[in-house]
Amino acid sequence: MDDHVRRSDPIGRARGLLADPQDAEPHFRAALADPVLEHWPFERAQTLLDLAEWLRRRRRIAEARAPLTEALETFRRLGARPWIERARAESRAAGLDVTDSTPDALAELSPQQQQIIRLAARGLTNREIGEKLFLSPRTVSSHLYRSFPKLGITARSQLRDLIEDTLAMAGHQVVGRATGS
Repeated sequence: MDDHVRRSDPIGRARGLLADPQDAEPHFRAALADPVLEHWPFERAQTLLDLAEWLRRRRRIAEARAPLTEALETFRRLGARPWIERARAESRAAGLDVTDSTPDALAELSPQQQQIIRLAARGLTNREIGEKLFLSPRTVSSHLYRSFPKLGITARSQLRDLIEDTLAMAGHQVVGRATGS
């Protein structure tokens, strides 16, 4: 795919973001109608979210719900955590149910990876984890290395906070109620 084609969709979105508020909708819709955007799910989801925000702010809440739902599903599938939170906040503002069907960040991991992550979060070394699970320290290291990107972290020191946040989220899900408009 050449650069000219690749750049057409973000430009449409940017036009919508930079346009006078009353003129933004056609730019967002044109960007979403561009078939090239189908190859770029993250950019499509960003544009859907921008359109939904624009619609909701003009009290067109019912129209905002479909793009919000699609954007949130895409961000979840891609693991784009900051964008998931932004889409969830906008969804709540539109009265949508944003209960996360898998609030546990560890749900994306295999059972063995989950065990390793939990033990590492408690402060155990790779050797200690390996002894508990009958694995080599190198295998433990490999599982941790593959798990960090799935969890959106970059350092072992972030594991304890992640586990605490995950447990807190599991016990405190937000459920919004869809309201008509």
